[in-house]
Amino acid sequence: MRRLWAIADIHLSFKSNREEFAKLQPRGPDDGLILAGDVGETIETLNEAFEVSKKHFKHVFWVPGNHELYSSKSAKEDEMHLRGESKYMACIMAAKRHGVLTPEDEYMTWVYEDDGVQTAAVICPIFTLYDYSFRPEHVTREGALDWAMEEGIKATDETLLHSDPYTTRDEWCARLVSEAETKLAKAAATGFPLVIINHWPLREDTIFIPKVPRFSLWCGTVLTKEWHQKYHAKVIVTGHLHVRRTDWIDGVRFEEVSLGYPRQWQEAKDEGHTVNTLLREILPGEPTPQEGNEPTTTWRGRGRGWSLSHGLEPMTPSSPTNRTNLRAL
Repeated sequence: MRRLWAIADIHLSFKSNREEFAKLQPRGPDDGLILAGDVGETIETLNEAFEVSKKHFKHVFWVPGNHELYSSKSAKEDEMHLRGESKYMACIMAAKRHGVLTPEDEYMTWVYEDDGVQTAAVICPIFTLYDYSFRPEHVTREGALDWAMEEGIKATDETLLHSDPYTTRDEWCARLVSEAETKLAKAAATGFPLVIINHWPLREDTIFIPKVPRFSLWCGTVLTKEWHQKYHAKVIVTGHLHVRRTDWIDGVRFEEVSLGYPRQWQEAKDEGHTVNTLLREILPGEPTPQEGNEPTTTWRGRGRGWSLSHGLEPMTPSSPTNRTNLRAL
């Protein structure tokens, strides 16, 4: 049976994560793999991940996370000058060299079998970034960063993720959202349900980071809240939060599929899990539950429910070390 799998936030800049991902094993001959962002900070790291993935999966889909967009000091000299959109396009070129599909490619119609019936879905990698709109109504955009800093929270993005050539990340986000809407509308018009892949959550109510709730500023945009219904989605695949989770909203399955930094999935490793058991099956995936009976589950392996949320460190204004730990997101 043909299957589509997903994982995000593999962070190959960490030696133990890189060694673990190198153990990736093939599934069925026609299976596909989604890499939902935060593979690493450099083109070299992306090349490594793409090479391993394409070796074992016929089709690989990738969307950028915030870490891919960083202007990294650890990059090779010809990459260090890349900022904003130019860094993104350099990542796209790397993907193209490996035959990996990205938000810049035409969407693929994925034919598969579900309960013995042949069906299809359109696989839609997108890139939206964020616009600081995941915040309380009483907090203005101008006051948003101060609001987060009241609890000592400031994302590394503020230093390393540039918006060039756009004036702000908000402006870049608005452009990306508009472009994604055009492509998603065209895909929805085929009549097939969509699998929408993005690094950042599409809805604020799927964000579960109780120890650092004000990090929500860097987690998406309210502009995408209704996309699961507007574009007739079957599954929404995201990462970024480092809390693996399945939500059901309006009959649509929302999958947060991140791995995280080594310390954040150490418990999984201690219980015998590997990168292969932590791949999340997207298609065919779980059957749609009866309306009103939809569970919310934290995942480690298929059929095993336990949370990674303890891996997030509390953030306080007096703790600069903890502030650095926000790079985990």
